[in-house]
Amino acid sequence: MAACSDARPIREVQLESGSVPSTELLESATPWIARGYLNDWPVVQKAKQSDGTALAYLLEFYQGRPVSAFLAEPEVKGRFFYNQDVTAFNFVQVNTQLDQVFKKLMSFSNEEPNPALYVGSTQTSAWLPGFNEAHQLPFSLPGALTSIWIGNQTRVAAHFDFPRNIAGCILGQRQFTLFPPEQVENLYVGPWDLTPAGQPISMVDFHEPDYVAYPKFAEAERHALMGHLQPGDVIYIPNMWWHHVESLSPINGLINFWWQETPGVFGSPTEALKHAFLSIRSLPAHQRSALKALFDHYVFAEDTAHLEHLPEHSWGRLDEVTDTMARQLRAELTNSLKR
Repeated sequence: MAACSDARPIREVQLESGSVPSTELLESATPWIARGYLNDWPVVQKAKQSDGTALAYLLEFYQGRPVSAFLAEPEVKGRFFYNQDVTAFNFVQVNTQLDQVFKKLMSFSNEEPNPALYVGSTQTSAWLPGFNEAHQLPFSLPGALTSIWIGNQTRVAAHFDFPRNIAGCILGQRQFTLFPPEQVENLYVGPWDLTPAGQPISMVDFHEPDYVAYPKFAEAERHALMGHLQPGDVIYIPNMWWHHVESLSPINGLINFWWQETPGVFGSPTEALKHAFLSIRSLPAHQRSALKALFDHYVFAEDTAHLEHLPEHSWGRLDEVTDTMARQLRAELTNSLKR
């Protein structure tokens, strides 16, 4: 039996096609699903006719730019992962044409067992020009990055992304299993220096969890949320939530929108984590403990009570960071990293 079969369902919200989600929903700290929210999208209408009709429609936007595709033998059962000793991967990555990928997907759908084929995180603005204009959300997201994910019956291991995410199923069926960020300790995260697609992943096989090797995963399962998407449904995934994504149909497609409210000049918190690997992790325990206290005081404080002994005009970088201050801090960091 697959892991997390007793997971609680992801909260469902009522959103009519064309309606604008509330600020509360778009800034939610917990996930939600809206059924049929994208039913009016042309590609969803095509998908409800047939897989081939939807793929042909997508190719109307394609102008021949090569795509990167993952391909794995049938033995991996759709699970893109590492080899046995975690020195490489159990798939190959090839540059090809999107129309060739679609032909393979159609032919694989008649094979048993199937090779696994997957094109992920491909920006629609660059690879499918005009698609975004024909498939707009009825609201704007600051600096949103729009991508398409398309393949056959595959599994993407649990991982996190820093930005917020709204993902819409446009073809086939997908199952999402989500965990709150604090479950990182129980998900047995793999290497950071060798990752299948840029983000560290859980080493647990959700179809056959090894509770001897990964005993704390049972605790993660108690916090799991699960949702099943059909064409037209959307899921909202908050920042840093771990998500395992399984494509259940012979051909599946997803469009997602990543965004973050803070300006790009503020940088990515995951870059700050890399800096911490470099400058903090190797320190003696008492020094790490002292720095943890400073982070709690200056970075993770819930309010400004710790600054009220100072005149407000003197708070500087201790106050809310402005664009000007962000640029000054970036300049200081750039200079210090050059030493």
